[in-house]
Amino acid sequence: MASSTDGTIDSTYKYAWGKNTGWINFGTTGGNVHVTDSALTGYAWSDNYGWINLNPTKSGVTNDGAGTLSGYAWGENLGWINFNGVTINSSGEFTGSASGDVSGQISFDCTNCKVKTDWRPQSTRAHCGDGVCNNSETCSTCSGDCGSCGGGGGIPVIITQVTFSGKAYPLSKVTLLKDGQIAVTTIAGLDANFYVAMSSLSSGNYVFSVYSGDKQGRRSSLFTFPVIIVSGSTVNITGIFLSPTIDVDKSEVKRGDNIAILGQSVPNGEITIAINSEQEFFVKSKTDKDGIYLYNLDTSPLDLGQHTTKSKAAADGLLSSFSDSVGFLVSTKTITKAPTKCPLRGDLNNDCRVNLVDFSIAAYWYKRPISEAFKIIEKQWLNGDGKINLVDFSIIAYYWTG
Repeated sequence: MASSTDGTIDSTYKYAWGKNTGWINFGTTGGNVHVTDSALTGYAWSDNYGWINLNPTKSGVTNDGAGTLSGYAWGENLGWINFNGVTINSSGEFTGSASGDVSGQISFDCTNCKVKTDWRPQSTRAHCGDGVCNNSETCSTCSGDCGSCGGGGGIPVIITQVTFSGKAYPLSKVTLLKDGQIAVTTIAGLDANFYVAMSSLSSGNYVFSVYSGDKQGRRSSLFTFPVIIVSGSTVNITGIFLSPTIDVDKSEVKRGDNIAILGQSVPNGEITIAINSEQEFFVKSKTDKDGIYLYNLDTSPLDLGQHTTKSKAAADGLLSSFSDSVGFLVSTKTITKAPTKCPLRGDLNNDCRVNLVDFSIAAYWYKRPISEAFKIIEKQWLNGDGKINLVDFSIIAYYWTG
């Protein structure tokens, strides 16, 4: 047995059951399954299908600290297994069911099956030193978790949490910025849903931004929102729906030829594509199970000259904002779009693009003393004078890719 913050699986209560899979053992010695406040790690064993990896590279089973699991495990013979719907209660017992296309339903609390851990949800602990001020802990009994009392006892400093959840793209990297700085990243599930939490925040006003990118390096537009944090509270930001990525296959297209408009969003969603011509008009497309969409646009109705296009997505009653716009020229010849080259300067987050993310990072340090770590970035990608000013923003503007 491990602890309430880094749990192992009970030596007796360790079996889940699936009609398709049979018994699945989460407590083998070789599997070394651990349960923490953020994830499940290690391997479960199925006599019929072999090892099941709980933290594969492109996904993994996550824990929100309250015992609500999500994300995907992977079995070589079972494929992806979705843990949305599985929770760990205050007694450390797994409840609910996981599911997969091959595995079917896998129950954790059927008549004869039970999986139990010594990990406990954060809200049930009263353990000094776990980083959470809760239950009977106070500034007097546990200053490490609750902070020092100050003169006459004072008020304990309560750990504060803010969570973010929403839709990106299947297995895409989702990045959260706090005041223009990268705070945390996570991986969206196969269903494109993501969840990320931040704790140990002090009271104050923050500006958070979220973005994601597909495998081709295309990026969503920046989803930005201000948040007021009050000490001791939990703020849940839900319903985030990141815009689709978008690109075109030609930089210049002969009038009357097709141009492909493509990108990625949620699986099985509806994409609305706007084309900015003399009059803006709209076309519809669908995404496949991987969130990919492609629309071949007939350019016959378009006037000669420069045009732009952007897209937005709809799924499960939700509507995303529009993506950034991409441009193309309608003329008398066709030129295939060349691969994007990384800009020489201005790329502060090293993603081969210069856009609002880089602007936000620079803006955070505007008229402030920059950190030692950021001095290295500023020297490589900006003016190199150890500060952020209008010269640096001019460099960003010059190398802007959008």
